[in-house]
Amino acid sequence: MQIVLALVIGALFGFVLDRIGATNPTVLIRMLSLRSLGLMKAILLAIGVGSILMFGGQMAGLVDVGHMSVKTAYAGVFVGGLLLGAGWALSGFCPGTGVCAAATGRKDALFFILGGLLGAAAYMITYPSVKATGMLDAIAGGKVTLGTVPGAKYEGLMAMPGDVLGVVLGLVFVAVAFAVPEAPRGDAVPAPAE
Repeated sequence: MQIVLALVIGALFGFVLDRIGATNPTVLIRMLSLRSLGLMKAILLAIGVGSILMFGGQMAGLVDVGHMSVKTAYAGVFVGGLLLGAGWALSGFCPGTGVCAAATGRKDALFFILGGLLGAAAYMITYPSVKATGMLDAIAGGKVTLGTVPGAKYEGLMAMPGDVLGVVLGLVFVAVAFAVPEAPRGDAVPAPAE
């Protein structure tokens, strides 16, 4: 049942990504170049609302996030993030939007996916060399969160409870989503391609 639920939620998520234009590289590149921020507003709003619901629900005892795990922090995550961002800016796809775009029949998205798979294979082959550089060694105590999590074996970077911080950050994301203009440079905002 979990696999069926995951497939249904994934399909719905992909449908929404396509409807808001996130499977169109032109829309993504306009967002990344800060010429059209409608998609950025949607992303910020989704993150903010999700954070408020998850952490607020946990505070109210309605949501159990005990199954979520904190990943170990290491320098390689930041390097990987930079590589992901560069690939996103060059291709107009991130991993999620690339798969959704491929599902809509975009051939360029298929090449993007192939490039991602080749990159993953290259990482697997070079993993011993990457590990030897120390980029995969834990930093800041390994597992670390911004706020403290009651009963956790790791420390938070701030004394504020993690749930409260999650709700506060969610509210900030929602506020920013409403404050950001659609087109900050006065450019006309193009309609997403069908």
